Formats: sequence, structure tokens, C-alpha cells
Amino acid sequence: MESVDNRLAGAASAYLRLHADNPVDWREWGEAAFAEARERGVPVFASVGYATCHWCHVMARESFADAEVGAALRAGFVAVKVDREERPDVDAALMDAASAFTRQLGWPLSVFLTPDGQPFFAGTYYPPTGRQGVPGFRDVLRGVGAAWQEQPDAVVNTAGRVQEALRAARAGSGERADALPDAAEIRAALAGVAAQEDPEHGGLGEGQKFPQAPLILALVDVDPALAGRLLDAAAGDDAVVASGGYSHLRGRDGGFFRYATRRDWAAPHFERMLIDNAQLLHAATLLGRETVAAGIVGFLDDVLRLPGGALAVAEDAESTVRGQRVEGGWHLGPPSPERERPPLDRLVVTAANGLAIEALSIRALRDGDERALALARGAAEHLLAHHVRPTPEGVQLVHASLDGQASDAVATAADAGCLASGLLALTAATGEARWAVEARAILEAAPDPVAVAGQGPALELGPASDGDAPSGEAALAGALHGLYALSGDAEHLERATRLLDATLAIRNPFAGAATLRVASLLAEPPQTLVLVGEPPSALRREPGALVMSPAQAAELADAGFELLAGKEAPGAYRCRGFVCDLPEPF
Repeated sequence: MESVDNRLAGAASAYLRLHADNPVDWREWGEAAFAEARERGVPVFASVGYATCHWCHVMARESFADAEVGAALRAGFVAVKVDREERPDVDAALMDAASAFTRQLGWPLSVFLTPDGQPFFAGTYYPPTGRQGVPGFRDVLRGVGAAWQEQPDAVVNTAGRVQEALRAARAGSGERADALPDAAEIRAALAGVAAQEDPEHGGLGEGQKFPQAPLILALVDVDPALAGRLLDAAAGDDAVVASGGYSHLRGRDGGFFRYATRRDWAAPHFERMLIDNAQLLHAATLLGRETVAAGIVGFLDDVLRLPGGALAVAEDAESTVRGQRVEGGWHLGPPSPERERPPLDRLVVTAANGLAIEALSIRALRDGDERALALARGAAEHLLAHHVRPTPEGVQLVHASLDGQASDAVATAADAGCLASGLLALTAATGEARWAVEARAILEAAPDPVAVAGQGPALELGPASDGDAPSGEAALAGALHGLYALSGDAEHLERATRLLDATLAIRNPFAGAATLRVASLLAEPPQTLVLVGEPPSALRREPGALVMSPAQAAELADAGFELLAGKEAPGAYRCRGFVCDLPEPF
């Protein structure tokens, strides 16, 4: 076999490192790969996945370990590996383009691009040879290679039409009304979700079942009964979990699996993601699901917490059982020396940790959970030490790191927004000004969202939407609203309003749940409850609560957070906008 450079062994991505020994001559995403493609006159093949993805592992074992596949990729393509956790911008753009070629979107994502970076064909999982209607990857490579050699103009025209369609769709989605939707419009849009509820098995839809964490969060204030039913359907029966099994999507150690492959929830897909569990913790806390919330805190602490205090991005779907990789192997039988725990993707992603810090802080504030507070502090300390870099202009974020090695990937708007929201929530839980000061610095330095931030060709994105976590626009606008609520600085509110476009979300709440949640915050003046002293637990659970000592209130006011000015006397200050009632004694 022709020798292959081991280019991925030192990557700041566990997923890329898993592919370092393939017979494929992989490159990382970047301008160098596309420059080589232009020099050689060949297409680029981009394979997108992540380290805990079961079908990514299957394609790696079957196709990318295949010598014939490796030879074909070396001869006719420049092969690029992309970790969607490390490069969410590239993943989003390639996923949008792939929608023009297949309705079966997911990971692994397989995309062929011109040397100028325009996608012209895409699919998902391919075995080496055809199977049950799925084309063989060897055949796909031969067909794509022949099309490139024999009909290059047609290939380039196809790529151009895809990019034009994405550009037009994004431009059309930006034709927003002069104002964001009001509360009534948001409620009406979310009310339509109830029609999708499965009356027999719970959850939404009649196929695979996802917990729909962003949608549950958006429904908490609009339709808490529906939000509770959706969460309960995913969480299942406490008695089953207590007996050492798993119930629907909730594992025996409290963490939620990614989704169920059957309508009745009986067959989980066993990968567990930080973004899902962080948002489900947030929802469970707001809905008063104590057992569920405590279980998720335990999972984050016992399974995903890394030695430095940050949280790993995911736990693998596969376990090793008697030397073989088995999906769900750890969960489908009792612990034993023959069953190894699923490996973690130790990648530390700023946005995902920000979501967790926010949820853990809200849990600590409302329920006095010291374990949650310690987790939030640990993750926040780690990120501020390793993912926030001072610059002459302010601060610069790191998007991701692996075992202390920072990725070269440019930080996203979601990184800035989610981390800032987490730090603001930590101030609300502790009264400590330092977290809010750091959040303000991050938001003031954060650029507005862009499609793909350098490091390769410009890629078109379709209309901005929320996926399994808030979009960059929603995350940044939500954090800016939180900063406005503390500071009274109208520039933060104006920027948030300018960033957020809820046009698509109103039409399709499933694609814009986080956007609708932020839009509902922007539709009304902020309502806060400043609790100075030692408030009773009932007050800590009210919406918009912040708890602090008199000295902490003064420190926050001195730091420029005007909401706290003149609130050193103990009591509960109820504020709408920035007009506050006289303090109520506890």
C-alpha cells in the first residue's frame, strides 16, 4: 500500500485522531487542502462526523479502513476530515448544502466539493459496497470521479446552483418585519406544537423520538403543562431508573441519551451529549422535576466532568464488550470486567460548557444544590483560564480544546453568547460581580455571527435556524438581553434586537425554538427580583431572581450594573424594566 502521511495524530480533536491511521491521506479543513485540490485539479471529499457517533464509527471501520477506498481517495480526491464539534460553522454550511441532494441528513456527512469549495454532491453513511439500497462508497467514488473528469462544466454548474439557492433562501429569510414578534405571535406559533404530540406514547411525532430540549425550554413559560409532558415522556418512570435500568431516554445514572429509535421510546440511541443534558437540566429545574434534575447533575459530575473542571462534550454510543465495540454495550447489561465504560470525547467546547454553566447555576439558585454550584464554578474557572484570552481590544475566545491543546477553529457567536449567559447566571446564583464583568467583556468583544469564519473557502449558509442548541444569533441576543437587564445599557438591547430574526421561527418553531424563547424575552421589559440578604427558598424560585449580600449589590453597582444601584438594604426588590418597588422584608 502506498504510504500515507499521519496528518491527524496531533489534531486538537479526538474525532480526527481516531482517523489518523486510516489508509486515507486525510487533511484538516483549511485553505491548504483546497489549494492542493486546485493544483492537482481534483475535487475535495469532506467527511463530517464526531467522536461519539455510532454510524461514524461504522463507516470508519467499514469504508475508511478499506485499502481500496483509501487508494481511490488518494488518487482522485483531496480528503478532508471535519469534526462537527470543533467546526460547527463548516458542519452547518455543508449540512445546508447536503439538503439539496438528500433528505436523509445526519452524520457521518459525506460531501464532495469543487476545488473552490462549492458542494456538488452529498450523502451520509456509505458502506464500501452496496447494501440494502445504500450505494457502495467505492461506486460513489468512481461515479463522482468520472463526472468530474468527463463533465466538469456540469458539475460546476450544479455546485453554483446549490450556492445560489442557499444564498436566495438566506436572503429571503432576512426579509423580516420592522419589529420582532410580540408575545401573542410567539404564543400562537408555539401553540401549534401541541398538534404534533403523540397521544399514545408521548413526545412529538410518530417516528424517532428526540427530547426536543430547546423546544421544551421555549414552552416552559408559554405552555408549562405541555413542556412538562414532553419532558416526562423522555424521562420515563423513576422506578425503572431506581432499579438500575434505563427508562425511555434517561439512563440509570441520570444522564439522557440522544434519542430513541422507536416511537415507543423502547430503543435508545446510547450516545449522551452535553448540549442535550445541559438544556434538559435547565428545563427540569424550571419545571420542578427534582429527581430528573438531580440525576442530570450527577451524570455531569460523575461522567462528563474532566480533571480541570470543564465538561466533556459527549459520551460515546459504543462500549467495548469482550473485546468488541457494541452500541449501548455498557448500558445493556450489568457492570462487569468484560464491559468497559463508553469513552468520552474529551473535547471542551465553549458553547456547550456555557449552556451547562447556565443550567447548573439556575439549579443552584433555585434549589440550593451545592453540587451543581461547584460544577458551574469549576467549568467557569476553567473556561476563563483557558478559553478566554486577553487582547489589546478586549478578549478573544477559544472555541474548543482537547487535553489543554487549543483548536485553531475560530470561536463562534454561540460560544460568546452561551458562555456569557452562563456567567450571568452564575452571578445571579452567587451575587459575585466577577462573572458578570467577564460576561460583559466577552459580549462587547464578540463579533456578529458570520457564515464560516475563515480557514478555508467561503461557504453559503441557508436560513439561520436553531438546531439542537441555540443558533449564534439566538445565543448572542439572549446574552445581550441578560446584560441589558443588569446594566440598563440600551445599546445591548438594540444590538440584541438587530441580531435576532424570528421570521423562520414563527413559521417553524421546531427550527427556531431558542429564537422564539429569546424573542419572548425581548418582547417585554425585563422583570427581575433582586434578593438582598438571605431570602426564603420560595423567592429564589421566582423568575428573574438574583441573590446577593448588601456588599455584593454595592460591588455590582460600582462595576456599572445599574439595576443594583441603591439596593444595599436587605429585602426583595421587584423590578419591571428598571423601575423597582420598595423592598419587601423577608
